[in-house]
Amino acid sequence: MKILYFAWLRERLGRDSDHVTVPETVATVADLIGWLADHDEGFALATANRQLIRAAIDDELVDHDTPLGNAQTVALFPPMTGG
Repeated sequence: MKILYFAWLRERLGRDSDHVTVPETVATVADLIGWLADHDEGFALATANRQLIRAAIDDELVDHDTPLGNAQTVALFPPMTGG
């Protein structure tokens, strides 16, 4: 699975993406964020306030409780503003 990072999340991590193989126990976006935080201290620090993190699965905006299913790409980013 490819994980994409955008805006200040990308800046804090110092990278724009990761390729990961997640265990079967990682079923939702929230599980994925938790699993990434457990395996990467920098990610844990960057996502300390997880309510600020938005997600998209295969280009579709989703909530944290959304199942990953057969996702190919998960994008993580801060809240968006209009203008």
